Amino acid sequence: MSIASRRPAVASLSANPASATKERSASLASARTALASAAVASATSGNSTPASTLDGFAGDPNFMTSLARGLLVIQAFTPQTPQMTISQLAVKTGISRAAVRRCLYTLAKLGFAGAEEGSRYALRPHMLALSNCYSTSNSLSTAAQPILERMSAALHESFSVATLDGDEIVYIARSTVSRVMSDDLHIGSRLPAYCTSIGRVLLAYMPVEQLEPYLARVVLTPHTARTVSSVEKLRLALRNVRRHGYALVDQEFEVGLRSIAVPVYSPTGRVVATINLSGSAPRISLYEMQTRFLPHLRNAATELGAFLR
Repeated sequence: MSIASRRPAVASLSANPASATKERSASLASARTALASAAVASATSGNSTPASTLDGFAGDPNFMTSLARGLLVIQAFTPQTPQMTISQLAVKTGISRAAVRRCLYTLAKLGFAGAEEGSRYALRPHMLALSNCYSTSNSLSTAAQPILERMSAALHESFSVATLDGDEIVYIARSTVSRVMSDDLHIGSRLPAYCTSIGRVLLAYMPVEQLEPYLARVVLTPHTARTVSSVEKLRLALRNVRRHGYALVDQEFEVGLRSIAVPVYSPTGRVVATINLSGSAPRISLYEMQTRFLPHLRNAATELGAFLR
């Protein structure tokens, strides 16, 4: 995918059914960000708050609840809500105001967050050090970046490498070209798996013992009129991916956007990532994606897989 998605803002639970419905609708309407964890994803379903996902670790003496709460506070900041008060963070995460205050105090002391405009808090640039730790230590991400940049230079298109994290894809490498299109995806951005070419590949090659629970819990939110509308249709799409060895998704996530993705195999034969090309539907035809770009994607996937040996 090359058009950004914003994840739905986490709706707080309300005792007023009409208010709760309104909040959930607003969350779905703003589903265009991708900067939160699977814990936050479960909260957007309306069944829990991010903090409630920690309940499953109750009684585990090795689980650091305070650390987990701090991570939830960090993940609550989004492009739509870059600055928040303690009360707003408490509502969004489900963590008590006292605990949120301690988390922010600690993050501020370490340089990861700070007060903005009085009582509002925001993340600091020092937070980038955490993402840099991953990108520089992950062999897949490190090997993928120069391959993608070489492809973009030669083909003048945007390419990505992503893996599956929970029920979403997460970008670990990106190369882009200037287009008259909205494109603010970046390394770390997250998108739903079921309606993206990257996600379809990762789901298609997922072990059945993992795929079936996913299909049982996935909510097929209709991002466009073309979005897959039933689990059976999704199953058929995944069978086609396995049959052809690639996924082609046409405007299921965003109108005017189509993409194609191929699997990246580990030395053991397991699919560990995907390489994808995304572009404007009026500019790139489905036929061109299959005939012109698919061979390049497959060659790049083979090259990247070789680095993993």
